[in-house]
Amino acid sequence: MHSRRNREATAEMWLLLAAPDVRQAREEWKTWGVALLRCGGLFSAVRIPAAIVHAAAGTSDRDELGVFLADALDGPVFYDGSGQQFYALTPHSTARLWKVPDAECLGSDHFLGVPATCLTEPDPRCAAWWIVPMDGPAALCMPANVACLVQQGRSLLASAAAKENGNA
Repeated sequence: MHSRRNREATAEMWLLLAAPDVRQAREEWKTWGVALLRCGGLFSAVRIPAAIVHAAAGTSDRDELGVFLADALDGPVFYDGSGQQFYALTPHSTARLWKVPDAECLGSDHFLGVPATCLTEPDPRCAAWWIVPMDGPAALCMPANVACLVQQGRSLLASAAAKENGNA
């Protein structure tokens, strides 16, 4: 059995493999809570607007979102409050095949500010934190699960907009 801290440490070491400079990334995590990591080698990241996630989950409550996303995506997700975006980490090959509207997949040639693995709630150092922490190295969201969540959220938002326009 691995403790949460051991899983966090091995996930951190794995994520650091995507850093252009490991020492600098560690220092950025320590100082700022976030470090720039390169997408497309170890992982891709699907950027999902908060409105889509909130619609799919039926809530904007942080704890309820964490439970929903852990169940729906079964992989790591962090939230960036400054951009009102969720980021689901997926296998590196996801970006080549991604064609889901309203959710961009960041692959090769993209850098992403990734929060330190220990940040699982808002922190004054940065606007990003893990809403579903990494469970270990390479434990990523399946692209089909992410696509399904995005499509569900988009559909619910469209239905809500249609009802609102019909009542206006």
